[in-house]
Amino acid sequence: MKKSLLILAMFIGAAASAQDMMSKKGTPILPESGDWSIGIGANSTLEYFGNLMNGNNDAPSFDWPSSENVINGKLMKDANTAIRVGIRLGMTSSKQTEADPQDGELSETKTSAMNINLAGGIQKYRGKGRLRGFYGGEVGIGLGSGKTEFTYEGDAPAGETLEDKQGGTFEFGIRGFIGAEYFFAPKMSVAGEFGWGIGLGSQGEGEVTVADGTGGSDSAKTGKSSTFSIDTDNAGGSIILNFYF
Repeated sequence: MKKSLLILAMFIGAAASAQDMMSKKGTPILPESGDWSIGIGANSTLEYFGNLMNGNNDAPSFDWPSSENVINGKLMKDANTAIRVGIRLGMTSSKQTEADPQDGELSETKTSAMNINLAGGIQKYRGKGRLRGFYGGEVGIGLGSGKTEFTYEGDAPAGETLEDKQGGTFEFGIRGFIGAEYFFAPKMSVAGEFGWGIGLGSQGEGEVTVADGTGGSDSAKTGKSSTFSIDTDNAGGSIILNFYF
């Protein structure tokens, strides 16, 4: 009987603690108006711990939610409303030099690329306590370009590519999302999210330049492309760790 009462008391105490919105040190559990957050995708980390059971324990590589390499965050406007933002400003330049190239052989390769992604939206919360549901919408745009240049020792052989310039890319998307967020520590949470949206994408004409074998070159345009999609954008769900400050 005493054991049953003790277990019941522990259960009631745990339930009461779960609804307490202050830590033992008096720190608020839930984010407050004006707080910022950074979200880190946890899917690959959870997969890593799951694979420990079968020996396939490659180290996890964190992925940012919503889009690869995009930094995502939120600004709390009030207890039930947050502004979501995402940004990526990427520029890449690389050069590879071959050792002791002979006449007509590749001596150097240069690659450059640019990627810009911007996103913004509104997130609304529902519910009370540590577990809260959320929903909302956001829009995003993306711009990209790339070019690869090949340099040869002397005259390049006929038909070898000297420059491959990709057509510029443009992406636009609008999506709705729904999920749940659990605050397991003061201003720290884990969230699960599903999304559905409409996406548009296009790539303009590129240009490929090839050697003619006599020191000159010929150029040709590459075709354009476009895409349109309506679909869930994370059918398996995104797991996100959020840190508010």
